[in-house]
Amino acid sequence: MEPISLDEFYRTTSALIPEGLNKEIGHFNVFEISEIQRLKRKSASFMPYNRRAYYKISLIRGRNQAQYADKVIDIEQNALLFATPRIPYHYLPQDDNQSGHFCIFTADFLVHTKSGVIVDELPLFRPGGYPVFQLSDQQAEELTFIFRKMHQELASTYAYKYDLLRNYVLELVHYGQKLQPATALYPTHTASARVSSLFIELLERQFPIESPQQKLPLRTAKD
Repeated sequence: MEPISLDEFYRTTSALIPEGLNKEIGHFNVFEISEIQRLKRKSASFMPYNRRAYYKISLIRGRNQAQYADKVIDIEQNALLFATPRIPYHYLPQDDNQSGHFCIFTADFLVHTKSGVIVDELPLFRPGGYPVFQLSDQQAEELTFIFRKMHQELASTYAYKYDLLRNYVLELVHYGQKLQPATALYPTHTASARVSSLFIELLERQFPIESPQQKLPLRTAKD
């Protein structure tokens, strides 16, 4: 399965690449969903079930359905969606009353030396994570404010606007991670892995090692 490239994304949505965007390390852009839906209706294009060559964070307002290989998530009103190039999905609007925002970016845009994070190690982008969060109207308004700041900053002439945009992306990531169940912040999800983890933790509590130089004395071969 070939991932959808950035060039193909811009071609199918008829969206314009902001001036000077290619001068920055990596790629970032932000859109209004209603405008992209309008452009797609004019070009009669649709969103195929596929993986993308970029990351995507969406604030979805309206009835929608997010389809993955192992699950289907119905969105009744508001949702925050995180998409990674590793996992294919299909985003299907259920009516014409669609609004919200989304941003796309490549891994290079959040390179560790500039962002302080490794994007694929963030809980939201790990395989088996929680990609969609249902939102209240208040939460949706809080996220709308962040996306509006993205739109304003991208259109500005500020010399360090991409550093600021990275901060806004990370603000969305942290917002989503705070919505995750506590168990989702850990990479072990299977029952056997949880049992093994608890068993090792119990052993460490019963037989603590105070320092790396400490050794357990063995009295006999049976020990």
